[in-house]
Amino acid sequence: MQWTQLIRFESTTGKVLNGEPILKAGQTISRQNVQGLKARVIQGDIFSHCEVTEEVAEVKKLLAPIVPRSFRGIGLNYRQHAEETNSKIPKNPIVFLKPPQAGQNPFDPIIVPSICQDDQTDYEVELAIVIGKPCRNVTKEDALNYVAGYTICNDVSARKWQQFADLSSGQWCFGKSFDTFAPLGPAIVSSKVIQDPNNLVLGAKLNGKQVQHSNTADMIFNCKHLISFLSQGSTLLPGDVIITGTPQGVGASRQPPMFLKDNDRIECYIEKIGSIDNPVIYEAHAKL
Repeated sequence: MQWTQLIRFESTTGKVLNGEPILKAGQTISRQNVQGLKARVIQGDIFSHCEVTEEVAEVKKLLAPIVPRSFRGIGLNYRQHAEETNSKIPKNPIVFLKPPQAGQNPFDPIIVPSICQDDQTDYEVELAIVIGKPCRNVTKEDALNYVAGYTICNDVSARKWQQFADLSSGQWCFGKSFDTFAPLGPAIVSSKVIQDPNNLVLGAKLNGKQVQHSNTADMIFNCKHLISFLSQGSTLLPGDVIITGTPQGVGASRQPPMFLKDNDRIECYIEKIGSIDNPVIYEAHAKL
């Protein structure tokens, strides 16, 4: 694996390609600079034998950098977020799943279905781990050797279907699994570049207003712990995505609560990776 950053995109010729974006030193991708972006085309398996070629293609549309088989999500994994929800610190990671259909491109709309339009759809900026090679029963000390890289996920969540026991029966999956409820991107940054994933500034802005701001150092279970835990008796495969929890500042914990409305815009950013920036559209107004 030779790339340091990886994007997936539709080129101006209509092809869907993987590529290494051509950026200035220290630059990351955002909605503001994606227009006119170019990339060196990557040929081969992005997780094993691939080559960053000299062929340059122009980005017409930036896609999610990967289509995961599933998302393994972690709940209540930041200390200050646990405090704001008056929750006990968990003894082990709280795990839930999101299906691949929940994925969305980094700048495309979050489509809120009618079942969760009544002041309940929330934002959650999260660091996403992309597994690069099969791992099973790995140790914490060895865990990061199985990581291809890191990207950003907005773990959009319908709180009514997550938190109300009479509706959800205590499970979280349904309220987090609606189509487009996991925008991902803008790029996967190699673990060769991000050697310490638990020292990254991250946050979110709703309609330009800062709503989340923290550091991945506040995780209760760090990335090494999560990979090791999830691999016990269960094989993680290349392209699997682990979303590692969200920091304080979610809409449900605010007074008054602050949920995603039709025509809102939510931006999630992480240091060294860039930002994803998604408009919010209620389904009745969306072109599906």
